Amino acid sequence: MGDPAGVGPEICLQAFEASRDDTLPCIPVIFGDAEVLSQCAHQLGLKAPHHTLEEAELPQLNDLRGPAVVHVPGLDQGTFSPGRVSANTGAASYQFINRAIDAALEGHVEAVTTAPIHKEALHQAGVPFPGHTELFAHRAGSKKWCMMQYSEEITCSFVTVHVGYAEVPGLLTQERILEVIELSATHLSRLHGRRAKVVVCGLNPHAGEHGLFGNREEETLIIPAIEAARAAGWDVEGPLPPDTAFLARKRTTTDVYVCMYHDQGHIPVKALAFDSAVNTTLGLPIIRTSVDHGTALDIAWQGQASPASLFSALRLATRLATPPNPTE
Repeated sequence: MGDPAGVGPEICLQAFEASRDDTLPCIPVIFGDAEVLSQCAHQLGLKAPHHTLEEAELPQLNDLRGPAVVHVPGLDQGTFSPGRVSANTGAASYQFINRAIDAALEGHVEAVTTAPIHKEALHQAGVPFPGHTELFAHRAGSKKWCMMQYSEEITCSFVTVHVGYAEVPGLLTQERILEVIELSATHLSRLHGRRAKVVVCGLNPHAGEHGLFGNREEETLIIPAIEAARAAGWDVEGPLPPDTAFLARKRTTTDVYVCMYHDQGHIPVKALAFDSAVNTTLGLPIIRTSVDHGTALDIAWQGQASPASLFSALRLATRLATPPNPTE
């Protein structure tokens, strides 16, 4: 459900309604606070969920025939207020995520799609993870993982994610860059049924201009990783200057861009595919997708939030969870 104070509850309720009229190809299960969902539905004139399970009833999900809520307790209703950052909602959203991960690891659900959380609220609650991606990797015990923003228009994966710019160069290694190239190429090749075309962005302006800018990260880290990926059989190009890598002509021949830091890829993704992009975590033993937007506290619980990104995330999760038909 995401942070209760954000737009998560209302877009989840809209997913319920969409599943009833077959707009969505899955049976959604909301892990969250059932009372909050009922309050939100009443305030916005949406249909309240009528099928609620307690956590002890998780095995019943295997026989589910319609949408349901798994009630996860922990939110202090006395101090809860929509549209406000608080440790209360940060702690609650952390519990929602963990229960959903438990259900996926135990095989009760086929995939997890996450509504937005508020990183400041998580921090106030003492949660030791900066975001969903790091939490999922930790809980799943994944040694190799990365974030990918997927859309039909543009897809980007990331070598570093939730860190400050000053920290990025020190976190880049040849091994990590190669790891993200291989995770991305493997995922997109499987998704498209052919060998993926990967473009790797440089870190510095003009991809370093042969050492003129930066500390030769391109020559010492990025290029060796690209060469290793090519030697392993992947179709990889780069490092390309980030200011021209995302031009329309280049996007038509690129399946995935490997970006060195958060905004290098998030800016073009959100400029080109804000309502359709899906955040997914590669390298996990479970399927995880997410909306590509934040909690939008300024419009939360006002009926203004679009569920388009959540619907895209649910469709991709369903696609990844559905084995390909060998006769097709």
